[in-house]
Amino acid sequence: MPRLKFLRRNWSKASRLGKGRKKKQIWRSPKGRHSKTRGERKGYPAIVKIGYKQEEKTRGLIADKTPILIQNIKQLMGLEKGQVAILANVGQKKRLEIAKKAKEKGIQISNLNVEKALKKAEKRKARKEEMKPKTKKEEKAEAKEEKKETKQSEDKKWTLKRKNY
Repeated sequence: MPRLKFLRRNWSKASRLGKGRKKKQIWRSPKGRHSKTRGERKGYPAIVKIGYKQEEKTRGLIADKTPILIQNIKQLMGLEKGQVAILANVGQKKRLEIAKKAKEKGIQISNLNVEKALKKAEKRKARKEEMKPKTKKEEKAEAKEEKKETKQSEDKKWTLKRKNY
């Protein structure tokens, strides 16, 4: 039987019930006297009841692979062929390390888009480099270069003026 997502009745109509709030979109049994969902009317969401459970063979699998919770690189390297990684509650730094290793080894991580995460990290790093305050040596070198450029441009101006006369 196909997997259904059971959501609370009218969750999309009221923002307090979860329009953009995932935690509020959980199933609550409809109790209202006039509730069309409770009455199992055609065209209304299905109610949770016996018969919707998945087969034991496929239960808990992600793309026909058993999900394994990963918290570090060592656990990632221990994955076998019929398993897929799920990143646990891991910080940004370790998440990037794990993503890089997974990309190298060709391991699939179900709750992380590896390409997107690495691209985002590179952008963040580049932005950080731009914002980074310069050292005194770098500032002096830049000042020298600017001075040189201005002097050269002034020399060009004078040579052009001389030619005009």
